[in-house]
Order: sequence, then structure tokens, then C-alpha cells
Amino acid sequence: MKERITITLENSLINDIDERVDNVRIRNRSHAIELLLRKSLGLKSPKKALILAGGKGTRLRPITYEIPKPMVPVQGRPLIEHTISLLRKYDIRDIIVSVGYLGEKVKDYFGDGSKFGVNLEYVFEDEPLGTAGCLRLARDLLDESFIMFNGDNLVNIDLQSLFNAHLKSKALSTIALTTVDDPSSFGVAILKGNKITRFIEKPEEPISRLINAGVYVLEPEVIDLVPEGPASMEYDVFPQVLDKSKLYGYPFEGQWLPTDNTERYEKAIREWEGVT
Repeated sequence: MKERITITLENSLINDIDERVDNVRIRNRSHAIELLLRKSLGLKSPKKALILAGGKGTRLRPITYEIPKPMVPVQGRPLIEHTISLLRKYDIRDIIVSVGYLGEKVKDYFGDGSKFGVNLEYVFEDEPLGTAGCLRLARDLLDESFIMFNGDNLVNIDLQSLFNAHLKSKALSTIALTTVDDPSSFGVAILKGNKITRFIEKPEEPISRLINAGVYVLEPEVIDLVPEGPASMEYDVFPQVLDKSKLYGYPFEGQWLPTDNTERYEKAIREWEGVT
């Protein structure tokens, strides 16, 4: 959550701040001041992110016969470009993209990320590895706390606040949680304070309306919990973290729109308000 404030500064200082604005790495005066304050206060910020972009998008066919799911357009931009914009907003520049089906089209469009103000690296899934399997491919690139995104969601969330909550709780995994009316097709969490005490994927009966929003903060040690081959965060990893009492939740109120089927995709195109 952000709050607007008014400050008075010397013109020379304002000029120095404005010189930092390049409209790519630093968007505007407010962003420049925020980054300077964060640095001067010694606040630890996330530096790396992983975006899952390897799915075939079978529920979006026929669109995804020729376009990889992360590249389907939402308001004139590829789906994961909105996620990259969110990461850039919080000065998270080192981004790994896990690609599979039609993955070369993703790489051809984004390249090394320099045109988008970020640094992109890619890992390629020779076979679909699920929501966790690609972590093993990226192991050598993930040596500190990092943020992970499911690539088929649009989300506007305060990543710094999420990261702060993760560090404060000393969690191994923190799941961003949003609220939906019908949680039956999502992973559902029960909280005690901010600690997750139960996590059930696609429950038959709704025990909670708090669901997994597909955004996580993870410690590198979590990668050691991923079994070989195709694996799922929801079924294979989070239960192990829960057993260690190191699984936490972060409820948020920002906009969240899944795009994993045609109906949800059409809703996202109509309703997405962008990264603000």
C-alpha cells in the first residue's frame, strides 16, 4: 500500500533527482525518491525473480496453437510483459524466465531484456516440469531470497511489502493470498496470524476464501525440496514447507486476474487496470 505525501526540496536537489529519471530503470521523480530513501534506510529489497512461462495453455486454444501462453496479448502487450513491468516498478531487474512450449518466441520478443529495462536469462524445459520442476533448472541462478510468479496471472501487488513480511516471519516460503468467491479451482490457505496451518489444492468444500495468487517469496533452500522431474509447488513442495512450520501467507487487496482459460482471459482483457 502506498500513500501520497507532499515534500519541499531545494531546486538544486530536485534537479539532481530528475537527472536520475530515464523512463526505463527509473520511471519518474517519485520512483527516484523512493529508491534513494530505500537505499539510505538500508532496507533489504528483492533482487531476483523467476517467471514460470513454460505452459502449453491448452485451455486457451486455438490462440495458443501459434502463440505461447505468456505471449497472449492483454491490452496490446504480451501477458508476462505486465509482470515484468511490476518487477521493474520495484527495481527487481534480474529476472529468469522458464520457457518450454514455443519458448523461442518468448526469447525472440524480449531478448536480454534491455529494451524493457531489465536483465533476462532463460531456462528451457525440454519437457513440461510443472510449477516447481523448473526450479532445479534455475538452481545456479537463485542464490538468495527471490520472488516467483506463475506466468498466467495479472497481479498488482506491493512486492516490497510482501518481501518485508517474508523476512520478518523468517519463512522458507511466503504465498501471496487473494480472496475469491469460489475457491474450488485454486489452492486454499488457512491462516493463524500470518502462518499457514493448512493448504489444500482445489478443495471439494470451501474451507476458506483465501487462495494462492501465484506469487511467492522463496528461499533457495526450497529448491532442495523439489523432487526430480515434473513437480508441483502446490502438491510436492508446499506440504513439505508446511510440515516444517515455515509456510506463511500474505493477504493483499491489489487487483488479481487469472488468464488460464478463455473466460478468464476475456475478463482480464476487459478489467485489467495495469500496474499502478
